[in-house]
Amino acid sequence: MTHLGISPNVRASGIHGVGAYRPRRIVPNSDIIDRIHSSDDWIRTRSGITTRRFAEPDETVQMMSVSAARDAIAAAGLEASDIDCVIVATVSHLMQTPAVATTIADELGCSPAAAFDISAACAGFCYALSLASDMVRVGTSEHTLVIGVERLSDITNPDDRSTAFIFADGAGAVVVGPSDTPRIGPVVWGSDGDKAGYITQTRSWDDVFADDELRWPTLHMEGNPVFRWASFEMAKTAREALDRAGVDPTELDVFVPHQANMRITDAMARTLKLPENVAIARDIAEQGNTSAASIPLALERMIADGEAKSGQSALFIAFGAGLVYAAQVVIIP
Repeated sequence: MTHLGISPNVRASGIHGVGAYRPRRIVPNSDIIDRIHSSDDWIRTRSGITTRRFAEPDETVQMMSVSAARDAIAAAGLEASDIDCVIVATVSHLMQTPAVATTIADELGCSPAAAFDISAACAGFCYALSLASDMVRVGTSEHTLVIGVERLSDITNPDDRSTAFIFADGAGAVVVGPSDTPRIGPVVWGSDGDKAGYITQTRSWDDVFADDELRWPTLHMEGNPVFRWASFEMAKTAREALDRAGVDPTELDVFVPHQANMRITDAMARTLKLPENVAIARDIAEQGNTSAASIPLALERMIADGEAKSGQSALFIAFGAGLVYAAQVVIIP
């Protein structure tokens, strides 16, 4: 077993359980195309998406998170009371405060667990996973619940041709705890703030409250610059994460990139020269882009479908608004 770049002199951490929640409503491209003056073929060619999931009114950020978390806790063979920290990565919890992690922890029965939210857009899950791993390794936490959750349909303009067909809703969760051997490798992360305008909220809250029409802020994305940046720059980050974990691309079993765009996934796989036997997550085709939820959702589907098996190595990489990015190698539970 590789040490994944982790010193054997510190406590090791690993993912012990994975859970997911997919909203009930399946939205085909045919429901999207008229408002953005597009076609099914254009959406499939541009993104690889055929359907996406939109949450119904009762499928709140908290409800989806609790459902995914319960599955992850059960898969880890634990009880909710064993969780002593809850981290939620999201950009679509619309309450400024309190953090939704606190009420999720309470509903699950994890209280008095520490609980907080982080905002790192589509890289949020990988950021939170790194935090959880480090807390477990140094003993700050014994078992940390990491949740990536989004209701992006709430903040997407259905008439915006650049975003309306991409974003979707859902939740994924993992439990991170101590391990006999290293099962979460070092994170490679960073930001590129001079490109913050590539993916952004259309209006600040100051502008909203100053406007008598109270026009709701939504997401906007400069698709072509994001595609170029992610396709090529992120391959460098992925390669660095493999190097830091001591894993050669020929030794990798599974590749789970953020489900941003099928063309970006294909471009990264080509640049990394991944062997044909590496299983690649393509959850975006039926789920859409769920930002912070996309990696745990894609991982859960690969495990359920038998594409990813316990003990195999997997490379996670995510990138999004900020622009922010993060990557790490893990061992599948």
